[in-house]
Amino acid sequence: MIRNCLFLLRLVAAWFGVFFLLALVWNGLLFRGMDPWPVLLVGAVVMVFVITGAFSHLRRVRLIAGRTDGDTLGNRQRRQIEIPFEAGEAFDLLDAAIRELPRVVEVESARDSLQIKAKVRRPDPYGRNPLGRWNPLEWFGVPRNQILATVTPGHDSGSVTLVCEPESGAWSDWFRVDDGTNLENAEAIARAITRRVAERRRNEQADVQRTTVEKDLTVAKLSLLHAQVEPHFLYNTLASAQLLTRSDPERAESMLGHLIQYLRHSLPRTDDAWSTLGEELERAIAYLEILKIRMGSRLAVQVDVPDALRGTSMPPMMLQTLVENAIKHGLEPKTSGGTVWIRARRSDDAVAVTVADDGEGFSAAKSGGTGIGLKNVRERLQLLYGGEAALAVVANFPAGVAATISVPAGHEPVRDVAHG
Repeated sequence: MIRNCLFLLRLVAAWFGVFFLLALVWNGLLFRGMDPWPVLLVGAVVMVFVITGAFSHLRRVRLIAGRTDGDTLGNRQRRQIEIPFEAGEAFDLLDAAIRELPRVVEVESARDSLQIKAKVRRPDPYGRNPLGRWNPLEWFGVPRNQILATVTPGHDSGSVTLVCEPESGAWSDWFRVDDGTNLENAEAIARAITRRVAERRRNEQADVQRTTVEKDLTVAKLSLLHAQVEPHFLYNTLASAQLLTRSDPERAESMLGHLIQYLRHSLPRTDDAWSTLGEELERAIAYLEILKIRMGSRLAVQVDVPDALRGTSMPPMMLQTLVENAIKHGLEPKTSGGTVWIRARRSDDAVAVTVADDGEGFSAAKSGGTGIGLKNVRERLQLLYGGEAALAVVANFPAGVAATISVPAGHEPVRDVAHG
């Protein structure tokens, strides 16, 4: 209440001073000795407009801000807004918020200096004034507001300094109120920024949820694929071991040992565990050793993986998928069999793991395979590493196929989908 009274008294005192000086000039210079009642009459009429305008301003500010104090009553409003985006994104968001203001004109954006200037036509919140230019309150200032906004870069954020004020000089604040229009502009820009930041956060959360769903779908498809393949492999292996126990017990024992090794590395993992190239290689070798017993001289295996690379983090079952593809689509259809090569090399910050064969090549793969295994590998690499990992499948010379997985060296995949 005291703040409101002081605000009203300031306006009345300013206008009273003006008309007091006019009365002195009227009585002392223009019409010496004459009664200054015309000046006093005009002054009284002006005071009515000043007081009613001030009360309207107070009422409107209270409606907009819910309070009246030094921060809300002034014609010039300043805001400091923190935007949790880098300076360029914060500038674009601020620019869009200002351009969407009603009655905004003459927007000047300087992206290099992160500064925006704009003019805003000032509305008459209570309709057109019937006195028009005869209203003494219209004699000071111009019917426009202006906006100056600057973005200060920070660490992964932008700090916005926002100034909303009348286009006229600060002296006009002693005689005229802006009916809360600059407060309205400042609040509108702040709301627009908040809305856009919230919308951006919602979109990011939706992207995260969509990615999570895609990850779950990929893992589910991979699990389904394993559920279909492993029982068939286990049945054939156990059936072969049963036959060998009668004719060749040593080979049967060797096959069961490799099967145990394979199963040990195929057990389900906990949510916070992932595999390494060494562990995946042991599983793949156990798998190939079993097949060598079954296929005999039709299968040869060559492994060239340096010990220094065996600790490289890798998603489980990816190497196994490539090895199974080489056998199923490359060597099994070939009467004379062939060789499977497993090779790993490091180049700069990436580790490339290649599985190659000299089997039937792409013709057999196209005719006998669905491509689900390689599709799952690509999807998992994209989900786990983004654009930092890749799968390349090319023709091997002189025959067969070579598939190469490239992953960042020293990078651990995301834990919630690393396990198969």
